[in-house]
Amino acid sequence: MLHALELLWQNAPLLLDGLWATLGIAAAATFFSIIGGALLGMMRASWNNAIVQAAARAYLELFRVIPILVWLFVFFFAVPAASSLDISGTLAAVTVFSLWGASEMSDIVRGALKTIPQAQYDAGRAIGLSGAQLHLRVILPQAVRRMLPGAINLVTRIIKTTSLVVIVGVVDVVKRSQQIIERTKEPFVLYAFLLLLFFALCHPLSRLSRRLEKRFN
Repeated sequence: MLHALELLWQNAPLLLDGLWATLGIAAAATFFSIIGGALLGMMRASWNNAIVQAAARAYLELFRVIPILVWLFVFFFAVPAASSLDISGTLAAVTVFSLWGASEMSDIVRGALKTIPQAQYDAGRAIGLSGAQLHLRVILPQAVRRMLPGAINLVTRIIKTTSLVVIVGVVDVVKRSQQIIERTKEPFVLYAFLLLLFFALCHPLSRLSRRLEKRFN
């Protein structure tokens, strides 16, 4: 035990450097996922245009059917090879996780908006609220409560999925751990550390999601 703690302490700067990379990618992807997913979800819930709905469904299916790992390869290897773009591993990861997260978030937003009774819309219009006022004052405050559990659960999935970035050369906490293992020949200590680290990052969010779901239900 003491040996393991000493090993981790000696390599703490490297592990922290990798952790910041992991959290940075997760934070950026979460931000863009929420913004993009909210816009797409509201569009799917309110626009009845057949072309718009078909395009949205096609986008969602692409990220449901094709694995995220394949998308990482596409953005990191295929896109630069087919164009003059220079895409770093970090940019490829943030782009893929954001597009995937937005597709997942749009379902959460759309589902939350669809659960608001039509009577709420009718009552808002009856008292003279504009479309913007109706959504900001009546619909969204109720919908956000319904979105929170699913949105928090999505954040935990994004954090866990960041472990894939090592495939496209990003030096995250997983890559740093592999580098330390190659030098120290201590795989058990480092992989146990990764297990505990991701558990510590994701478990509180998972519990919060379940508590909010029970509370709002």
